[in-house]
Amino acid sequence: MRLTEFTDLMTAEFGVPSADSILVDHVLTEFGGRTGAQAIDDGEDPRDVWVAICRDFDVPKQRW
Repeated sequence: MRLTEFTDLMTAEFGVPSADSILVDHVLTEFGGRTGAQAIDDGEDPRDVWVAICRDFDVPKQRW
């Protein structure tokens, strides 16, 4: 997944202010306690970060 697609999905699902906050503030246990932004900066696939966020926020699987 490209970063632009990840950003589009985050914005569509959560809205701009919430998406930005989730990305930099929400700690993902699947990524060793890093935030989504930290995980992506460290080279993790945005798709994997997206799925982890979807799990944490109970996004319906059809939108993953």
